[in-house]
Amino acid sequence: MLIAACGDLLSGELDATMITPPDDTPLGALAVTVKGMARAYADDGATFFADGDLVNALAAFSYGSGWLHFGLAYGLISRPGKKPAACPFAGRAEILPPSLAPKLDEKTRRYARLLDTACASVVSAPEPETAGGMFARRVILIGAFYARGGHDILIAGAEEEALARFSYGHGWLDAGVRAGLLVLTGNREIFTI
Repeated sequence: MLIAACGDLLSGELDATMITPPDDTPLGALAVTVKGMARAYADDGATFFADGDLVNALAAFSYGSGWLHFGLAYGLISRPGKKPAACPFAGRAEILPPSLAPKLDEKTRRYARLLDTACASVVSAPEPETAGGMFARRVILIGAFYARGGHDILIAGAEEEALARFSYGHGWLDAGVRAGLLVLTGNREIFTI
């Protein structure tokens, strides 16, 4: 998928969503935070894209998509009358110009390490057999799935797709921490708490 299309997809999805819980509840406040974080990353990505920084645009759009999809899956936001949220990984990622290869390589490898560290730094907070505990395990599995998938794709030489997957998976974990579903066992500095 073209990076511009990723940004358009994220912005369009955000425009189509609404906060589900009442505003004056803790879940309402969390929903505002989750949607706000996704919007902030969409806006950051748009700024990076406009400035020609395609590497950071790709990372920001993917990270924001992780936050958005977390919010949809957790029921904090919804898309009334809409089909399920679109996948940001439809088709191959845009191949960036060779001049961006050093930056892409550095960022992709750094984000791989960050997601690996994030996966190793969280555990489920709620009791295991509760709905919250089951969703927390799902969030952890999604983070691990995108870490594994990113590494596999990186080995195959598709750095753009790997960066998108590492960013997306970290977005899910970050949102899970912010939601109180995951407890940090270390490395607090890599989360937006």
